[in-house]
Amino acid sequence: MASIDLNSDLGESYGAWSMGDDSAMLLVVSSANIACGFHAGDPAGIYRTVKAAAENGVVVGAHVSYPDRVGFGRRDLDVTSEELIADVIYQIGALQGIAAAAGTAVRYVKPHGALYNRIANDAKQGQAVIDGMKAIDPSLVLMGLANAPILELARKSGLSVVAEAFADRAYTPQGQLVSRREAGAVLHDAEKIAARMVQLAREGTLEAIDGSIIKIEAQSICVHGDSPGAVAIAQQIRKRFETDGIAIGSFASSM
Repeated sequence: MASIDLNSDLGESYGAWSMGDDSAMLLVVSSANIACGFHAGDPAGIYRTVKAAAENGVVVGAHVSYPDRVGFGRRDLDVTSEELIADVIYQIGALQGIAAAAGTAVRYVKPHGALYNRIANDAKQGQAVIDGMKAIDPSLVLMGLANAPILELARKSGLSVVAEAFADRAYTPQGQLVSRREAGAVLHDAEKIAARMVQLAREGTLEAIDGSIIKIEAQSICVHGDSPGAVAIAQQIRKRFETDGIAIGSFASSM
């Protein structure tokens, strides 16, 4: 039986401002990328989401970001390595404390938004994220974009890695994510998305935005928690996987 991880970005509500449906999503996914306060999330909300993840047997990861609440972490920042290392350590440390209080642990790190996209190909900032992870807990796994250079850089630096694909995003023929600024970048049809993910899990391929078929080797699939209809999309993926005999399980169980 084929098996793949299903993850989502959670814990992103802030005060009276609500983002996504964490409770519903935690009934579907196997791994949860939890905001650490730099792009979204407040302590009470993060704690609540981490506790719910623990109760549902969902593996917890730190969704670290540039310090950019106003831009939701989607604005590129030219920070120094020293600053970025410290920012990564700070965010992971905060989530580790909350996870310990909730009876679970932080098992991996998935950078968020602009930081995720920047380090995919930027070795300097990528190394800073890696160095921050190694400084606080070298057993942490780095989740990064499938086929991106950051994964090999992390491996050479001694970290375990997980390659990730995105269920609700379109891809270029080169295997990169289509910019959110372009039409068709975000996918919304739950049935079509689920069919794409079955193809990914079974064959390791996806259809790019121009209709070409590209190779994507991924061990985890992300459904963005802030996307319209995110829960319905995740539920449809899980339903199709169960029908097609594809198991959903966190990569952490094999590491």
